[in-house]
Order: sequence, then C-alpha cells, then structure tokens
Amino acid sequence: MKYYDRKINYYETDQMGIVHHSNYARFFEEARISYMDQMGYPYERLEAEGIISPVLEISCKFLHSVRFGDTVRIEVTTTAVSKVKCSFAYKVTDLATGELKARGESEHGFITRDGKPIILPKEKPEFYQLLLNEFEMSDAGIK
Repeated sequence: MKYYDRKINYYETDQMGIVHHSNYARFFEEARISYMDQMGYPYERLEAEGIISPVLEISCKFLHSVRFGDTVRIEVTTTAVSKVKCSFAYKVTDLATGELKARGESEHGFITRDGKPIILPKEKPEFYQLLLNEFEMSDAGIK
C-alpha cells in the first residue's frame, strides 16, 4: 500500500460545496500515478516504452462528503495482477480526522500505442515483477 495526499480545490466542488463525484476518477488516477512513481516505475517511463494502460473498469462507493479545503489521503493497493491486466483498490480518508470518505477500484489493461494487447511478463518483465511484488505485499494473494 502506498498513499497520496491531496488538498481539495474550490473548482472541484458542486453548488453544495461537496466534491463532485466525477472528480474521484481523477483523484484515483493521480494517486495511481504517484503509486507507480513510488514503485520505481513511473507511468511516464511506461509510455516512453510505448505502453499505455487504459481503464477497463472503475467504481467508487461514496461514504461521507469531501469539501473544499479538506485534505484527503488516498491509499492505493494492487489487488490483482495477471499477464495482461491489473487492478487497484483506493481508500480515501480525511487526513485531519481519519474518517473514511470513499472506497474505489479500477482495472487496467496494457496495450501498445496502436492498440495491440501486450503480455506483461514477456514484454515488460521488470514492471510485471514490481506489480507482483506490490500485490504480494498487499496480502491479497495471487490471482
């Protein structure tokens, strides 16, 4: 598990002063990019090597409102790794109070720039091994 801290901006809120639900996908992406940096394999490197990672599925369960000025901590965990895709879980908590605000998940594939799926252990073994290591450290077990 790794984490990413983020202060909420005014423009991310709706008329009620609550973070608009559409922003959570962005928050998860920011946290996932930070997670990859912390893993030692920045997303920029993956793209420079000709690989992109489209989102196949994303979900979020909203538990408590996040508001302008709040700072949240987004914990990221690798929850599944296969030869062609991986999944992540996200926990969004208020940094000041520790209150759990939201939970989410995302699943990602790996393709070349021209849309051809790749087999991670064959074509990106270092990256695949890092994902496996993170997965094993999460106690999720191998899927």
